[in-house]
Amino acid sequence: MLRFTAFAVAFLGLVLARPADAAVTVRISKAEQVMRVYVGEQLTYQFKVSTAAKGYKTPLGNYSIKRMHTMWYSRKYDNAPMPYAMFFTEGWAVHGTTSIGALGRPASHGCIRLHPANAKTLFRLVSSYGKASTRIVVTG
Repeated sequence: MLRFTAFAVAFLGLVLARPADAAVTVRISKAEQVMRVYVGEQLTYQFKVSTAAKGYKTPLGNYSIKRMHTMWYSRKYDNAPMPYAMFFTEGWAVHGTTSIGALGRPASHGCIRLHPANAKTLFRLVSSYGKASTRIVVTG
């Protein structure tokens, strides 16, 4: 019995000492122009965003992050800077923007724009949990 108790205590200690296995879920509401970031079930951050302006589209769906870059330059839109870019589907990313005055309303060519400080916060959070543990969910 003593061996079992020692094993149970050691196992519990290892489990509690590990980083949380909670996945990161990034929920973007196009209707509200808001991003809510959850670690597990806990709302951790809420940021204003800009999604696609009229004539452009931000795709709806549930995505994993394909690639991440601390700085990326758009190949399609005049080499526009895209700090803390996290690409979630072909050609679309979550990234920082210099157009902070437009946050909270549709204004992009389709990407999901954040204040650069918020993009950095999100990028670091996703980096700490890993791309495989992160989901991007875009709703209408």
